[in-house]
Amino acid sequence: MDGNRTIWIEKYRPRKLEEMVGQKDIVARLQSYVKTGDLPHLLFTGSAGVGKTTAAVALARELFGDAWQTNFREMNASDERGIDVVRNQIKQFARTSPLAGASFKVLFLDEADALTPDAQAALRRTMETYAQTCRFILSCNYSSKIIDPIQSRCAIYRFGPLDREAVVEEIRRIAAHEGLTVTDGALDAIVYIAQGDMRKAINALQGAAILNPTIDETMIYEITATARPEEIGELLDRSIGGEFNEAEQLLGELLHDRGIAPNELINQCYRALIQRDMDRTLKVKLIDALGEVDFRLSEGASSDIQMKALIAQFVLAAQKGA
Repeated sequence: MDGNRTIWIEKYRPRKLEEMVGQKDIVARLQSYVKTGDLPHLLFTGSAGVGKTTAAVALARELFGDAWQTNFREMNASDERGIDVVRNQIKQFARTSPLAGASFKVLFLDEADALTPDAQAALRRTMETYAQTCRFILSCNYSSKIIDPIQSRCAIYRFGPLDREAVVEEIRRIAAHEGLTVTDGALDAIVYIAQGDMRKAINALQGAAILNPTIDETMIYEITATARPEEIGELLDRSIGGEFNEAEQLLGELLHDRGIAPNELINQCYRALIQRDMDRTLKVKLIDALGEVDFRLSEGASSDIQMKALIAQFVLAAQKGA
């Protein structure tokens, strides 16, 4: 499998809009720009791995053809987030004339929500001044961090998490191309760990493929350091059932023997609780406890103490609700 020598998320990145999966409505609207040959400023917003960068690059390829690289530039705002990058690099690109007969150029600014407010204000002025020669595509995870004057100048596209069908379709396509055998259980595991993020899904597949061309769910959970859904269910059952010692033992196995990160366990517990059929008042208390521990961990508290305290809070909350 020569593909293991390259990064599959780049190797299998769609080159055309029609090759994208899971964002059909957005793709159809972007294709209309290609047909007209014109483009407004765009703002792509959504979580990681849902196709924002892929859509921007594919749009440029279809707008400019073979000359797309001369009229398209990609920048990451998280690398240089101050006002100088707007005044120098971005302004310099925007003010120069398009090449190869194109009527405008495209600047794709990834992670635009990392720009400081001053830098965004300068960017807004640049977008106004050079609108005839340059179109801007801004990408961000949180549109609320983009100032209103920029949002009002852009057509906003909200990319949702990819659904199960889209992830499975792409994984099966890559597996067929690479000569892999992927079990149904492995597909379920990939969908579970990806949470709508195609990059996570493809990276999990490649990581497992390096070990064995026949991939099952055990390999996926091990390669991604993720607990199985049934293990999370057992942890919750023991905690809510008042079995502190048993829950603590299982927690230790997941954290230390399996090497699963505390924040990942918190995230998985939250996902399991949301879908769990249980007393609503108790569910609220447990989710509140998860949020408190997650915050404390982000502030640098001891992960072992906080995770055991979380189990203790689950036990106490369940006893009070009994």
